[in-house]
Amino acid sequence: MESSNAPNAGIGKEEAPKLQIYPTPNTGVLPFWRDKYEREAKKYWDLFYKRHQDRFFKDRHYLDKEWGRYFSGAGRKDVLEVGCGAGNTIFPLIAAYPDVFVYACDFSPRAVNLVMVFVLSAVSPEKMSLVLQNIKKVLKPTGYVLFRDYAIGDLAQERLTGKDQKISENFYVRGDGTRAFYFSNDFLTSLFKENGFDVEELGLCCKQVENRARELVMNRRWVQAVFCSSGGATSSSEEASVRVDIFNQAIIEPDVAANTLKEPMNDSEVDMSEGVAFEMFGLSSFEDNEMIEVNLRDRSFKIEVLSKEYQHTCRSTGLMLWESAHLMAAVLARNPTIVAGKKVLELGCGCGGICSMVAAGSADFVVATDGDSIALDLLAQNVTANLKPPFLAKLITKRLEWGNRDHIEAIKEENNEGFEVILGTDVLYIPEAILPLFATAKELIASSNKGLREDQQPAFILCHIFRQVDEPSMLSAATQCGFRLVDKWPSKNSSSPSESIISSWFSENGHEVYLPSPALNIMYFQVE
Repeated sequence: MESSNAPNAGIGKEEAPKLQIYPTPNTGVLPFWRDKYEREAKKYWDLFYKRHQDRFFKDRHYLDKEWGRYFSGAGRKDVLEVGCGAGNTIFPLIAAYPDVFVYACDFSPRAVNLVMVFVLSAVSPEKMSLVLQNIKKVLKPTGYVLFRDYAIGDLAQERLTGKDQKISENFYVRGDGTRAFYFSNDFLTSLFKENGFDVEELGLCCKQVENRARELVMNRRWVQAVFCSSGGATSSSEEASVRVDIFNQAIIEPDVAANTLKEPMNDSEVDMSEGVAFEMFGLSSFEDNEMIEVNLRDRSFKIEVLSKEYQHTCRSTGLMLWESAHLMAAVLARNPTIVAGKKVLELGCGCGGICSMVAAGSADFVVATDGDSIALDLLAQNVTANLKPPFLAKLITKRLEWGNRDHIEAIKEENNEGFEVILGTDVLYIPEAILPLFATAKELIASSNKGLREDQQPAFILCHIFRQVDEPSMLSAATQCGFRLVDKWPSKNSSSPSESIISSWFSENGHEVYLPSPALNIMYFQVE
């Protein structure tokens, strides 16, 4: 599926503003899953550390710079870290202050085997007061709570908001089942004051990170604070000091080959640990994928896709294999004449590319495209793993955002005569993407040939389940871009099935093509 940004309709010299081609969040996390994440929180964090060990978080060397005055001075300093994880906070602290004595605890036994820094955000808002009351019981009268955690408006919150992962206000679940809350200064201040703490310091840390390769600018935001027991340690002023730290912009370039990130070339500390790389750029060295097998006639394809464990929270729709792709691949496998000897283009094929790989068996040339670079990387792996020469040489993968002039011209450089068959499976699910899709197809489809019969004319074939886009909207966009609907399946008019191009695909020697869902539709367009 098309899983990237696509511009507004119209193909001009100047690229139109981009649209976000993701569903608008509406439902949030269902009650069943919300209760499960709460009930099994300990299990999810233990699995988290089993998978990532000590690689996910970068060692926090900023503690000395930010809070060094609380650890220095005469006498032993006793430190309790709540939610110590794999020790990314306490080990740098001990290295800088050998005289401190650290008590460390964590929700996950596995994390312990391997200060309140990014821990309260993992707790349900309803239970945060209980956490603070327990901390207050063990805090010395003159002690301090050093706090750093996620702030509202952080990039990670924006990503989670777009994937229907909201549990409650500012509280979300990640793809691995762990949860995160995003704090505002007012909420945090009220929470601590209601549980017997005064605010000593309160600040907002902001960092802007740019990924030039993917043309992304990402804003990271954290709230940082110091609290003391009410009536205990005294503040240097009656009001807490409030500050906003705006750090320098860091330019980050992904190292695609190594699947890691290069360190920024400046003095600002930007956390480029494995976890942040995955969260910000979608780069993952984790084993989050699974292999599925697709059997089509005498061929078997092994396709690597995102694991089902993570699909329900995945923002990139291109990392899955959809039912429509399975159906269209089965149709092509049983009816190779649809693409035999032709040049074929697949739009929004995602990481699977199953239709393009089947087409390569009889087509003259195949170009598999998607707008998401991560899906394309996985697509290239799947193609190489499943196709052998000479078929492998007939299929290439290219990035194509619908309406992107540079991308369209790059496709034309590969084939300047146009494509006789253009395929799209489950690519119509966002209304704003309809016109860019049809406009792009019109740019790349071959010209009609009056000497050929209708079923041999260049065609744009769409297979899909109707979701947020209805048929009248699709037909209107098609007409605007110079297409006409020649056939559709299933058809309400069953009186003359022999005249239907699509119906002829669905029966061979009495054996029906595999139909993964009765809600699937196929629409067959040609140029006016």
